[in-house]
Amino acid sequence: MRAAWAILAGLAAGAGLAWGLGRDQTPHRSPDARLRAERAAAAQAEDTLRPLFRWRDDAGVLQVTDQPPKGRPYERIAREPAPGIRVENAP
Repeated sequence: MRAAWAILAGLAAGAGLAWGLGRDQTPHRSPDARLRAERAAAAQAEDTLRPLFRWRDDAGVLQVTDQPPKGRPYERIAREPAPGIRVENAP
């Protein structure tokens, strides 16, 4: 009789554990909170893709900034390299 109770207790504990692990664990947000989270994620993604600018100052020192200089030539640098393999100066 003891074995039957142990088996039933084990089955009940296993069923409870399976139920708890199978539940949806994502928090439910209001539409306003979800919109704010989406906007924050989009702003962060945009910030990571902004280019850098390479230019030389009056002393000839190379500068790399996130804003282009005013009144002088600069080179725009992508923060992420182009996909694929690029070979330069190949014979």
